[in-house]
Amino acid sequence: MQQLNPQQRAAVKHLGTPLLVLAGAGSGKTSVITNKIAWMLQDAGYKAPSVYAVTFTNKAAQEMKHRIGGMLKRELTRGLNVSTFHTLGLRMLQMDAAAMGYRRGTTIMDETDSQNALREILNEGDSAETVEDVRPRISQLKNDFIWPEDALSRAQTDREYDIASIYQRYTELLQACNAVDFDDLIAVPVRALQNNAELKEKWQNRVRHLLVDEYQDTNAAQYQLIRLLVGKFGELTAVGDDDQSIYSWRGARPENLALLQEDFPKLTVIKLEQNYRSTRRILRSANQVIANNPHLFEKKLWSDLGHGDPLRVMACKNADDEANWVASEILSLKYRKRCKFSDIAILYRGNFQSRLFEKALREKQIPYKISGGSSFFDRPEIKDVLAYLRLLVNPLDDAAFLRIVNTPRREIGASTLEKLGQHARTRHNSLLNCCSDIGLENTLSPRALKRLRHFSDWMGGLATQAHHSDPADTVHQLLREAGYQDWLQDSCSTPAQADARWGNVDELTGWIERLSKDGSGKTDNLTDIVAHISLMDMIAQNSQDDADQVNMMTLHASKGLEFPHTYIVGMEEEILPHHSSLEDGFIEEERRLAYVGITRAR
Repeated sequence: MQQLNPQQRAAVKHLGTPLLVLAGAGSGKTSVITNKIAWMLQDAGYKAPSVYAVTFTNKAAQEMKHRIGGMLKRELTRGLNVSTFHTLGLRMLQMDAAAMGYRRGTTIMDETDSQNALREILNEGDSAETVEDVRPRISQLKNDFIWPEDALSRAQTDREYDIASIYQRYTELLQACNAVDFDDLIAVPVRALQNNAELKEKWQNRVRHLLVDEYQDTNAAQYQLIRLLVGKFGELTAVGDDDQSIYSWRGARPENLALLQEDFPKLTVIKLEQNYRSTRRILRSANQVIANNPHLFEKKLWSDLGHGDPLRVMACKNADDEANWVASEILSLKYRKRCKFSDIAILYRGNFQSRLFEKALREKQIPYKISGGSSFFDRPEIKDVLAYLRLLVNPLDDAAFLRIVNTPRREIGASTLEKLGQHARTRHNSLLNCCSDIGLENTLSPRALKRLRHFSDWMGGLATQAHHSDPADTVHQLLREAGYQDWLQDSCSTPAQADARWGNVDELTGWIERLSKDGSGKTDNLTDIVAHISLMDMIAQNSQDDADQVNMMTLHASKGLEFPHTYIVGMEEEILPHHSSLEDGFIEEERRLAYVGITRAR
C-alpha cells in the first residue's frame, strides 16, 4: 500500500461502518478496491468467500480478479466473489432456486429470446402494442420494482392496463418455462429477499463485506439488492463519482448517492481528488464544464503531471471536413511522431456519427476498430442456427428450445408453451423431452399437441442421424428442412438484408465444414463442434484487442478507458449537447458526458 496516497490508504483501511469513496476520474479507484480486498484478506482476518465485489462489466470484474490474484497467494483468494450485478443475481438464483420460486437449471433468456416470447403473446391477443414499445416498458417496470399485479392495479389508462396485462402474461410464460430474462436476474432475488426473512438473513450472514464499483450507475433494483445484502449491520464500500453518471437512459440514478446518507446514517465519505491520468490543462477544462452542475458532494480534481499541451478546438466546415481533418491528424501522429494507432481514440455522442469517420479512415488506409460493435455470434441468424445445434446435441437445453421452436414460425403459441412449461416443471424434465409425454394429451388441444410433436419428432430424427452423419451434412439438412432461407426472405425488410443474413449463415456452415474435416480428431462430431464454436468469438475478440488500430467508440463506451491522443468529434449543439436533452432539460447529463470524454485524455 506504499504507493497509495493518504486518502486512498484511509479508504482501504476503513472498516466497521458504511463508506462512500467519491472517486474522481483517473483518481485510482480500481487500486483502492483491489488493495482494500487484498488488505482485508491478508491483514484484517476476512475470509474470501465472505467478501463480495460487484461492478458493471465482465471486463472490469476480470481485471479486478487479475489484480488481486497478482497481489495474494492463491489460498487467500479461493472463494472470493468478484462479478457483475447480474452474475451475482444469477448465482443467488442458482443457489436458492426453490426459495425464489424456480427449479434448478433455470433458463436465461437473452434479448432476442425475450422479444420472441413477447411477440407470441402479442400475436395471440388483440393488442395494438409492438414488441419494440412493450419490451423497454416491462424492463423499466421491473427495475422500478413494479410487479405485474401492481402494474395492473396502478393502471390509469387503457394503454397502461394493456401493457400491464402483457407484462403479466409474459411473467407467467417465463415462470412456466422456468426461465428468467436479464432484468429478472436482479428483480427475482430482490423480491425473494424482501418476502423471505429467512432467506434474507441467510444472505446477509453470507456477505460480510460488499464492495460496489461505479456506484453512481446503479438503478433502483440494484440499490435495493445492495441494501438487502448489507442490512443494518453489514459492511459496505461504495465507490463512485456523481460527475460520471451517464446512464440515466438505462435506469441509472445518481441520486442513489443521496440515498446512501439516508439509509446509512453512519456513512463516512472519503474524496479522491488527485488525478493520475491527465494534465492540469485537461483537468481545468473538465472542472469548468462540470462546475455548472449541482453537486451533493463538492470535489475538484487536481494533478501533479504538469500543464501539458494546450487543448485544441477545431471548427470545421461540415461533418465530412471534420472526418477528413481527424484522419489527416492521425496520419501525422503515426508517421511524424511515431505514435501507435492504438494510442488514438475518436469519441462521439452517437453511433450514427461513426460512418463518415470510417469512410475517411478507410480512404487513408488507417486501421480502426469500433468498440461495442456486435460480434458475429451476436447476430440473430447465427444465434438461431447455434440454438438448433445446441438442442440437437443437448435435448435438455431449454433456452435453445424456446429460441427456435417458432423460428421459423410453426404456429406454436405462448399458451401452448406456458402449458408445456408447467407440465415440464411437474415432470422435472426438459421442454423438448416432455413434448412426447403421454400425459400432455390432457393439457393441450389436439392441434397444439400435433405441432409440438411434429417439431420434437423432427429434432429427434436429426439428432439420431447426427450421431453417424457428417456434421456439415446434418447442418445443411437442418436448414433446408426448416426452410430457414425462405423464412429470412419473408421476414427481412429487404431482399438485400435477407441475402446478407443468409451469407452469415453460409459463413458459419463453412466453418463447421472446415472444422469437421481438419483431421485433428477434436472436432469430428457435432457435439465437439458446438463446444468449439462457443470459444471462437472469444478468440477473435482477444486477437482484435491486440491489433494496432485506432479506437472508435461512443462517449458512453469510453468510460473507464484512457488514451494518449483523444479526439471528441461533433461537439456542437444538437449533437453534444444532444437536441433531446436541450428540449427535455437533461443538460446536466450532457455535461457529465463531456466531462467523461475530456478526462479520457492522458
